Amino acid sequence: MATTAQDVRTIALSLPDSSEKTAWGMPAFRVGGKIFAALADDDTSIGVKCPKEERAGLIAAEPEKFFLREGHDDNYAWLRVRLAAVEDAAELRAILVDSWLQAAPKRLAAAHPDLAGGRAGDEGAEGGGA
Repeated sequence: MATTAQDVRTIALSLPDSSEKTAWGMPAFRVGGKIFAALADDDTSIGVKCPKEERAGLIAAEPEKFFLREGHDDNYAWLRVRLAAVEDAAELRAILVDSWLQAAPKRLAAAHPDLAGGRAGDEGAEGGGA
């Protein structure tokens, strides 16, 4: 079953101190004033934080799921995720939690070790950088 924009919204807003605010005309999810996820204007994909050095590996491993928007994402620690290719809500949550952890203030992330534990040990690449 494909994940949806509503799944993104539900999971993103369930994360500590997260909020939704429009950016560039699209729904964006923030923590500590920083965007950690944004829905595409057609609701078929999301952008999430991802270290630049991890993007190529994720895209090579699952090109149907992960991609960059050329000319836009090149210089940013950002990766796109096709919602239809995400296995389920658990995988979507792992992706969003990982992005949240990268954007959240260190003190806030440290206050939620249950979330931080998922970053390093996720199965596969889904939660490791996307």
